[in-house]
Amino acid sequence: MAVLQKIRVKFGLAISIIIALALLSFIIDPSTLESALNSMSAKYDVGKIAGKRVSYTDFQENVDKFTTIHQVASGSSVQNEQTQQQIRNAAWQDYVDRYMFIKNAKDAGIRVGEDEMVDLTTGNNISPVLSQNRAFFDESGAYSPDALREFVQTSAEEPSLKTFWNYLQNSVMVQRFYDKYDALFSNSSAQPKVFTDRAVAEANTTADIEYVMIPFNYTDSTVTVSNAEIKKYYDAHKKDYKQAAGRDIEYVVYEVVPSEADIARTSEEMDALVGEFATTSNVKAFLLKNSERSYSEYWYKKDELANNLSSDIADFVFGGAQGASPVYKTGDLFRSVRALGSAMVPDSVYVKHILLQGADAKHLADSLCGVVAKGGNFASLAALYSADKNSADGGEMGNLGWFTQTYTIPGFEGVVTSELNKPFVLNTQYGSHVVVVTKRTKPIAKKQVAVLEKTALASKETFNDFYSKANRFASIAGGTLEGYRRAVDSTGVYSHPMNNVTEATANYGSISQAKEITRWVYDNKPGKASNIITVNNNYFFVVAVKAAREEGYTPMSEVASNINDVLKLEKLQEKSKQDAAAKVAGLTDLQQIADACKSTVNTREDVAFGGTGSPAVEPALLGAVAVAPEGQICGPVAGRACTYYFKVNKRETGSFFTEEDAKNLEEQKARYSAQMIVPTMMEYDNVKDNRARFF
Repeated sequence: MAVLQKIRVKFGLAISIIIALALLSFIIDPSTLESALNSMSAKYDVGKIAGKRVSYTDFQENVDKFTTIHQVASGSSVQNEQTQQQIRNAAWQDYVDRYMFIKNAKDAGIRVGEDEMVDLTTGNNISPVLSQNRAFFDESGAYSPDALREFVQTSAEEPSLKTFWNYLQNSVMVQRFYDKYDALFSNSSAQPKVFTDRAVAEANTTADIEYVMIPFNYTDSTVTVSNAEIKKYYDAHKKDYKQAAGRDIEYVVYEVVPSEADIARTSEEMDALVGEFATTSNVKAFLLKNSERSYSEYWYKKDELANNLSSDIADFVFGGAQGASPVYKTGDLFRSVRALGSAMVPDSVYVKHILLQGADAKHLADSLCGVVAKGGNFASLAALYSADKNSADGGEMGNLGWFTQTYTIPGFEGVVTSELNKPFVLNTQYGSHVVVVTKRTKPIAKKQVAVLEKTALASKETFNDFYSKANRFASIAGGTLEGYRRAVDSTGVYSHPMNNVTEATANYGSISQAKEITRWVYDNKPGKASNIITVNNNYFFVVAVKAAREEGYTPMSEVASNINDVLKLEKLQEKSKQDAAAKVAGLTDLQQIADACKSTVNTREDVAFGGTGSPAVEPALLGAVAVAPEGQICGPVAGRACTYYFKVNKRETGSFFTEEDAKNLEEQKARYSAQMIVPTMMEYDNVKDNRARFF
């Protein structure tokens, strides 16, 4: 026991729990213990694929790997939420391919051998994964085996490049498995010629018909559905009532907004700054210190300034006023502007460049700039000296193409005001550039504008005031749904109902990135209410759980009314057919049938059974028309809302639908079916995707 105590002191509670479980295993059946451990840890699994669990730790390691791949492929480590989501999707798909798809493809007899992989990566049958990757293009924009070979050699010395090359090879292999499985699936769905001939004949056969519609009597009290019939239908169609996990909740939210005092204080701050803003010689430094909007050299057109800021600001700037404008207020936002420059500036310019890199780049750029100024051939110099071998717009080396202020290379923003055909040197993060602007659109009047901008923010006192309101509500609620409703009544705050909250839900109304709400909801049972949950530092939520639906099957009680409608319709169809048959017994003319049923005779021409167009009549009548004898009254046929009697007056055969059309239609069906391969596999292999629980 002394040894155990030392271990506890040194390693803490976690190791004590492990030891306790080990000791417990001597007195508990091992299978029971394993089951308990599995149930405890499964909650923290990102998913399960074909019986294999994907733990959070393993998934995160895969995400890290795909993050490296993204950085190599994009050349950037910047990751916004959209990029992170794409990386997580790629990491998850990798597991789906490894654990499920490739296994099933191999079970179907598909193989991708070593010789085949060599051919796909370095042979005569290069995979599109490589041949369409711009990293392996030459200066003409075509796939270059030499570029690939150079990359592979470099990757042997650089771990991140090696990771990327391994990823590419794996992608080549996986894509080949998909191609072969798709081919196997598509070729196995070949249609016999007799079916094609029948499809052509059906599509080219049209009918002119007359028909009488007899509406159902939905108020017929003799048509009823019993509970036993509902249960029998539910049991027979239970697979149609699968449901994902969901929660029904209510919530109140207190948004922290600036008070009138906060707004007045910001207004006073702006008024105090405008004088200095109007006269300062270092506008950039002034804005850096005092404004939420940084200095920009962008040239604005008047309508552009109006759309981005306001029409009042545009009128001030283009009205020729000097100094700083009055303070304009829009909601909680305050702005003052100052015109910094006026010029005739084109919307876009055509740019050429020679990129020089290395220790002597700036000196060489100056020399080449002089050569170009004296009439040197720009394209030849670009081909000889430029490190950028891919820029050849119009087939001429060095041509970057048309640039605007927003569509440009970082560091090239100023080219819109450059003189035509006058070379100059520009230094950017990529190196030194010899640049020439050779064409431009018609220059128009534009302004450079400095914007002093401040948003009124809630003070600490205002923040505390809203928190106090939320805290009072939570205190009255006392952690229960019943208390929550009392709090709603006593405070008069609006309660937002929200049904079917899934583990993927992240938005509540217009409030985004609120996943902490979802996590609380799924960690608590119906009847519970939360304490304050803070979202984005300016929303205070109190949430109550009303109902919980676990993944599985919707209870019969919740779908009974829908089943009742289905069964009642079936009974109405049968009853309507019987009633109609009794009314028209012995009648041999459609008009007589219409009169007996208080209806009318309708006509429809060129009704076709086959083809791709929408049917001219509903499916039940269409199917009956396709096989009915010509010139004979047929019926009754039960449709969706009425019973039909009809007669085919004439059939005609055309040739507008060809055998090629039939084959194309069948190929479309096959392609659609192929798209369902992976989803069907995922259902069969019971794939559980719990990523929404964590991300």
